[in-house]
Amino acid sequence: MKSIGKILGLVFLGLLLIVVGLGFALTHLFDPNDYKDEIRQLAHDKANLELTLNGDIGWSLFPWLGLELTDATLASADTPDKPFADLRQLGLSVRVLPLLRKEVQMSDIRVDGLNLTLQRDEKGRGNWEGVGKPAQASSEAPTAATEPAPAQEPAEESSASTGQPLKLDIDSLTLSNSRIDYHDASNGRQFTAEGIELSTGAIREGANIPVKLTAFFGTNQPVLRAKTELQTQLRFDRALKRYQLEDLKLAGEASGEPFKGKTLTFSTQGQLLLDQAAQVAEWNSLKFSANQLRAIGELKVRDLDKTAQVQGGLSIAQFDLREFLTGLGVELPATADANTLKQFELSTRLAGTPSSITLSDLSLKLDDSSFTGSLAVNDFAKQALRVQLKGDTLNLDRYLPPKNKDASAGAARKNEVKDAVSAAGSGGSTPLPNAPTQQAWSNESILPLEPLRKLDIEAGLTLGQLTLSKLPIESAVLKATAKGGVLNLQELRGDLYGGKFDVKAQLDARSDIPQLTAQKRINHVPVEKLIESQGEKAPVKGQLDLTADIRTQGNSQKAWIDALNGTARFNLGSGVLVDANLEQQLCQGIATLNRKALSGEPRSKDTPFQELDGSLTFRNGVASNPDLKVRIPGLSVNGNGDVDLRVLGLDYRIGIIIEGDKGAMPDPACQVNQRYVGLEWPLRCRGPLEMAAKACRLDKDGLGKVAAKLAGDKLNEKLEEKLGDKVSPELKDALKGLFKR
Repeated sequence: MKSIGKILGLVFLGLLLIVVGLGFALTHLFDPNDYKDEIRQLAHDKANLELTLNGDIGWSLFPWLGLELTDATLASADTPDKPFADLRQLGLSVRVLPLLRKEVQMSDIRVDGLNLTLQRDEKGRGNWEGVGKPAQASSEAPTAATEPAPAQEPAEESSASTGQPLKLDIDSLTLSNSRIDYHDASNGRQFTAEGIELSTGAIREGANIPVKLTAFFGTNQPVLRAKTELQTQLRFDRALKRYQLEDLKLAGEASGEPFKGKTLTFSTQGQLLLDQAAQVAEWNSLKFSANQLRAIGELKVRDLDKTAQVQGGLSIAQFDLREFLTGLGVELPATADANTLKQFELSTRLAGTPSSITLSDLSLKLDDSSFTGSLAVNDFAKQALRVQLKGDTLNLDRYLPPKNKDASAGAARKNEVKDAVSAAGSGGSTPLPNAPTQQAWSNESILPLEPLRKLDIEAGLTLGQLTLSKLPIESAVLKATAKGGVLNLQELRGDLYGGKFDVKAQLDARSDIPQLTAQKRINHVPVEKLIESQGEKAPVKGQLDLTADIRTQGNSQKAWIDALNGTARFNLGSGVLVDANLEQQLCQGIATLNRKALSGEPRSKDTPFQELDGSLTFRNGVASNPDLKVRIPGLSVNGNGDVDLRVLGLDYRIGIIIEGDKGAMPDPACQVNQRYVGLEWPLRCRGPLEMAAKACRLDKDGLGKVAAKLAGDKLNEKLEEKLGDKVSPELKDALKGLFKR
């Protein structure tokens, strides 16, 4: 038995030596370089590939089937003069015996100096198309078409191979000094990937495969450059159609035209899964950073074979949004407060499709404001934005453009007002101020018309407090839409200084001269608060009720005021005219008529009134008020005049009717007697609106008429006293009428 075993061992050893000898003989006696032309023709016929081998072919047969190529180029046989690839060196080897078991056991695969130049012409045809399709002569085409057997062989081979797929076992893959260029002549776009360095560990199905990749990427539309480095563990199962990237880490830097000279430093990591059987992709334990921005979350995409559906969550830690955007080269518009956009934080649930996205359960913090609700883009192509938010507080004035009135007009008007106030003095005895003439508004464009025409928005916002135009609005509700260049403020309402207001407006920006309309209601709002909020001293106090319906056109403050038309109705209850003692001025006039001097000091520096109401008609920037009514204890006031909003000037004629002084201790010089009851004492108010009552003076022409009436009344009294009952009533009336004339 021992001798038989020894004999068999010698036989096997002999066979092995014969095989090794044959392999040695083949590899040393057979030179594949002698068959370059045959190899080239085989590639042309079977793969429609134009193969050029400029370097030597190195090979080995057993126990490794090895191959080494140097200096080779590849082109489609359809365009042999336009190679799409060239290779400096390729080296690989396969273990022979495992191939018989349909197992691919390879040593290191080394690729060095691979350059792919992929091009599409104006018709969209690529220079690589047609590669892999067997080339057939036209004369052979009919024969091939009539023979069914060759067409069945690949199917049989395919089914056989499907029944027992190849098992991969590769020690490593190395790709170095490689480059990819892509150019599309139809649109001029170019893409490059250069300096490609790829290395892997052992490639075995069902096991983690370490992968490391570095490359430089670039595009020309826009001009952009990026350096990236990828590290991960690849795991795949072809039977289950599952592919995983575990412990993914991708980092790099990007710069170019979009960033306007700035640099974006980014990194991301997580666990990625593609399950083709279930048509699902997942990205778990997502972490992302871009300059100052830090975010975490998870994403899941289903229905990959249909319309993909995205779900997940995202949380962005607090960061400086202004610095982040500036670092990306974004030029932010000027805001009234340069310290806005300093703090931004967000968390939300995500849902979307390739054409839309919805952020639900949204929690957003911006500077001093916090919001909850939802935000959606229903159509990326149309930029259809849908917003429903609820917030605590928002100072919108901080984010609006800074006020920028025309410098020259503003300075000229300030000087005009200053001169008028100085000339008016404090006693009210100076001449009537002149009407202002200097323009008070800026002529600079305000609305970005082209962006407004592209808006597609439906927005709803509720706030605990909204600051707008320096007004602290409580319980604010805002609803607005924008589509096709028409912007509708459907509702803006809230509580203001204990009162309420409601505004509706529309902006039609479809033409170069936009049209604006607005309706406003104000109920029981302290008017002095409204004025003081704009940085002006309030000349009047009281509870304001106002309704207005106005329209205008243009794209600047000046244009809006110049084209202002519409109507308004106002009522001011429990009011006070500040720093203007009309009663004192009236007493001065009465004392003059009585030829007496006032003996007491003014009792108050203000003039209270119980009611003030009237209507306004706006015509091209001038507000006409024909029916001003004011009721003051002991007095009533009638007025008519204009407020020229273009220059912020007023021109009024006011009549004061004495109803009786109800004061406890009236000044003897201005005591009211029956002679003065019912008389309308005239005032003329003219000058800058800021002067308010300081722009008012006694109307001397009207005062002369009052004196004439008083003289006539006194003469009538004397006639009555002298004539008594001695003449008939008809004669008395005739005499009185004569003296009146």
